[in-house]
Amino acid sequence: MRRGRVDCRERGAKVRNVQDQRPESYEPRTVTETEQTEIGPYDRRPRFDTKVAVLLRDDLAGWQRLNVTAFLISGITARFPALVGEPYEDADGVKYLPMLGQPVLIFEGSAELIRQAHQRALRREIELSIFTNDLFATGNDFDNRAAVAKINTTDLDLVGIAIHGPRNQVDRTIKGAHMHP
Repeated sequence: MRRGRVDCRERGAKVRNVQDQRPESYEPRTVTETEQTEIGPYDRRPRFDTKVAVLLRDDLAGWQRLNVTAFLISGITARFPALVGEPYEDADGVKYLPMLGQPVLIFEGSAELIRQAHQRALRREIELSIFTNDLFATGNDFDNRAAVAKINTTDLDLVGIAIHGPRNQVDRTIKGAHMHP
């Protein structure tokens, strides 16, 4: 057993691999406060049955990577509002906007890998947000949607995709991608 982890089997709990089972919904599940208290002080990090992943083309400039990631995650957040956590507040009482309540993993890969991941997501019926190369030349949502609408699915010049779903499905969809440096 790794240091800092509690083996639930010691308490007679049934252990199952939740990553191999499709959840009834794509709502993230976090460990409740009661469960965290029962686990003890060693592991307070929530565990998620789902994963949020961004896959970027490996030849993008730095500003493009940031821009694409921001747009892609806005699509995930809009589609899955339950992923958004509670508002933040500092010690002085200043309030801040809420953010996603689970980590976003950023990956990179070739244009071919992104095309394959896009096709896998479609086959698996995993909802995704996309960013095409044409969107760098537009300046608003209307033109962005028009740029995508005029291109057939297989001809999209994808520079990035973002997906949210069961962990194992996301892992299989982006198979071959590497963590962004």
